[in-house]
Amino acid sequence: MVSSNPAHGKSNAKIILIGEHAVVYGQPAIALPLTTVNVKVTVEDAETESTINSSYFTGKLADFPVSGIKHLINYLIDKNEIENPLSITIKSDLPAERGMGSSAAVAVALIRAFYTYLGKPLTKTRLLNLANISEKDTHKNPSGLDAATCASEQPIWMVRNQELKTFPIKTHGYLVIADSGIKGKTSQAIAVVKERLMHNPDETQKLISDLGQLAFNAKDALASDDIEKLGEIFNAAQTILRQLGVSCAQLDDLIALSLKNGSLGSKLTGGGKGGCFICLTKSIGDASGLSQALLNAGATQTWIEPLLKEGVHE
Repeated sequence: MVSSNPAHGKSNAKIILIGEHAVVYGQPAIALPLTTVNVKVTVEDAETESTINSSYFTGKLADFPVSGIKHLINYLIDKNEIENPLSITIKSDLPAERGMGSSAAVAVALIRAFYTYLGKPLTKTRLLNLANISEKDTHKNPSGLDAATCASEQPIWMVRNQELKTFPIKTHGYLVIADSGIKGKTSQAIAVVKERLMHNPDETQKLISDLGQLAFNAKDALASDDIEKLGEIFNAAQTILRQLGVSCAQLDDLIALSLKNGSLGSKLTGGGKGGCFICLTKSIGDASGLSQALLNAGATQTWIEPLLKEGVHE
């Protein structure tokens, strides 16, 4: 019998606000949830066999090609002794391979939908442990940052091998997140930094340390409503990321254009060598105008996110 009460789960995208690459070498990073960019999952009873319906794949669960998510679904079914077939629908606003946490966001929304379907309580620790099942398949050695941010409404402060911590934002302003249209190449970018560190250790280590200091400065700016300072920090971080070799010509061109069209500061986000970049603006009007300018210049998609979320407190 098909359920008349489908269960729903939701999560959001994430970006690295600052600290990408430096975080690999022990420096802090800040990740920001994008609460306007969502994944929504529905789980309900099916009549004959378990199926998945998504923009990526529609068909039998047994034939689903994404191993991490399939592993997670089968684990949830087996662990909770669900014997009847299920219909699972995944609706995602997130592009894949753009550094926005697509796989983690799907996992978090999926787990929330399953626990609603089961009528069971779900702790934050349990949620993140379950999300790690699919993230290990997808990323081999995940830091946990993607899942934690996709499940949060507040920024995450991360230092490698330390507890992830949330903190509140007091800065008024808007981010424009833009997709360059080029798939990010995280592993390639990581290798570039590693090789640079090997051949030019002193200069490269200083750049990494400087990025770490900018993360501290950004946290202070976010806590003191200093949007001009935050813009300067973004620009300084992008200069360092370019020197490290993780930017690319297309990103550099679009970022330069953004600075001529109302951005207070712009930088790549995530692994680099493509993917997304972020721009800081004072008002929604500035953000809208900048968004259109970037789309006209070749960005394939943009999102606008307020820094200060109504109703989100420490």
